[in-house]
Amino acid sequence: MSAPHDVPTAAQLVAAVRDFLQTDVLPAVEGRTKYHTRVAINVLGMVEREIELGPEQAGRHAAQLAELGVADDAELAAAIREGHLPTDDALLTVLEQAVRAKLEVANPAYLTPD
Repeated sequence: MSAPHDVPTAAQLVAAVRDFLQTDVLPAVEGRTKYHTRVAINVLGMVEREIELGPEQAGRHAAQLAELGVADDAELAAAIREGHLPTDDALLTVLEQAVRAKLEVANPAYLTPD
């Protein structure tokens, strides 16, 4: 939590709305509305996870990119495309961890144990 904001945090607010949709709204709706409610629940879960995990993931990713000598993902992609980076374990690790971070936010159920 950061000043000047108090409780509830943004993550707590998102969780409360997600819980409301899941427990109160979802059982009471059908058809198209039920589908869109499920989509909204999933989106709110993603937002909640990004709020909680994003800053640490971003810092770790930036540090890994710096170790490879690139500033951002666009520069990383260009360096790979142009053959400026060795295709070694260090690069593979950075790419795998970037995908893992995306899945941790998008849908952790897709992850397999390390």
